[in-house]
Amino acid sequence: MSDRLSQLRTLASADPTDADVPYMIAQELLKAGDVDGAVASFDTCLALDANYHYARYHKAKALESDGRTAEAIAILREALPIAQAQNESKAVSELTALLDELT
Repeated sequence: MSDRLSQLRTLASADPTDADVPYMIAQELLKAGDVDGAVASFDTCLALDANYHYARYHKAKALESDGRTAEAIAILREALPIAQAQNESKAVSELTALLDELT
């Protein structure tokens, strides 16, 4: 386990309500090639903050990189209306572009 990942896990233990920490853990796990661990961490992030658009975006990218395109598409289709309802135009644009790329 990398020092960064260790530090992030310590932070997660110290404040289990901070959605940013599992998001960062997921990114570190992706760098290490642990897609399943990253997806689980993105899910933790989303459980803490259902409106964390980039967790869904990067979860979809991780799933797609693992050949799980149908799951990635489902995540993007779930994410789009949430981002639209919040008028998050940048997130809507990025989610739509990735969805278009995968479908």
